[in-house]
Amino acid sequence: MSSWITVIGVGADGLDGLTSSTRDHVACADLLVGGERHQAMVPDSDLKAGAERLTWSCGIASAMDEIANWRGKSVVVLASGDPLYFGAGSTLARHFGAAEINVIPYPGAFSLDCARMVWPIPDATTMTVHGRAHAGLNLHIRPGARIVALSWNGESPAKLANILRDRGFGPSTIVVFSDMGTVEEQRFDGTAENWPHATVPDLNTVCIDCTPGPDANWWPRTPGLPEEAFEHDSQITKREVRAATLAALAPQPGELLWDVGAGCGSVSVEWLRSTDGTRAIAIERHEDRLKYIETNASTLGVPRLEIVAGGAPSALSDLATPDAIFIGGGVSNADILKACWERLAGGGRMVANAVTLEAQQQLMNFGASHDATFTRMSVARSGAVGELTTLRPMMDVLQLYVRKNDT
Repeated sequence: MSSWITVIGVGADGLDGLTSSTRDHVACADLLVGGERHQAMVPDSDLKAGAERLTWSCGIASAMDEIANWRGKSVVVLASGDPLYFGAGSTLARHFGAAEINVIPYPGAFSLDCARMVWPIPDATTMTVHGRAHAGLNLHIRPGARIVALSWNGESPAKLANILRDRGFGPSTIVVFSDMGTVEEQRFDGTAENWPHATVPDLNTVCIDCTPGPDANWWPRTPGLPEEAFEHDSQITKREVRAATLAALAPQPGELLWDVGAGCGSVSVEWLRSTDGTRAIAIERHEDRLKYIETNASTLGVPRLEIVAGGAPSALSDLATPDAIFIGGGVSNADILKACWERLAGGGRMVANAVTLEAQQQLMNFGASHDATFTRMSVARSGAVGELTTLRPMMDVLQLYVRKNDT
């Protein structure tokens, strides 16, 4: 089927900023889709007789089923700026496929922001908190980072300033542009530690030039963060073993990880931090540890981590098919190994770590019938002995790695 959905990027000046050929798409639409602000840009007189409108209230995703009912008709979707940059076009493409969509872009907020700041676009980190947790900023905070963020509302700049201040990046410069491209455009300046604007106009973007203070606290995205980066009750995969575990899991964009018996969520959090575009589900049955997972996902910048309360294998039945599975807890239960293996996608990887002899025996039994490979890891850390120093060994870890055939 040829394209029947046309996604049009618009600026703050509405249809006045579009070419005549682009406006013709609007004039010929059987259905005009957009938020309230977009719909207000188009008077009824600009639509053909009998054309209908569909206004979404909480994002384009809520309108997918209704849009699908118009397949074969001319559907025009209005979106802000570049529709494929954190925009409606991306959501539509995932749902309907590229063959059914025609996209007409407009200079987006990121381009306009970088132009006003005179920042080369490739040097800036772009993100959005529009409909997403502000804690996602934590992933990108580092000395010298230049961050451009799409806001959720007029309170977003103050919330982002609070996050920067809490991480010891109070000296960071913040510049907010609102209503870009209109006569109402405004600029708001300040620093994170002394941000003077409790609220600004809702339609705004935030430019951050990260500058650390003397108490700055930030972590690299390289796997193997120290245990003190996480809140935990000592049930945590140690950093040396965790780094090796992430190397074995080998995250790739678009892949989904199951972190079974997640503990404090250290493996799933680092999976998400290490590679953009990944997804993860942390499965944990202990209530206290569920709180640790939520806290760690937020403070380390991956609030998109999905958390499932429950024990394996029963909690796994309704979850999406994983591309990779890590089993950090419950390895001594053979039913968990079997259930995880059955649900793993073809070509997927399963990694399990065991410390006790009973758990290691289960891994050996499972691995013998699945062509698995094993790695034994011994780690020792330096520690004081009186006034001297020694290496104190930690418990050995047996790691199972097995890849499922593509069939």
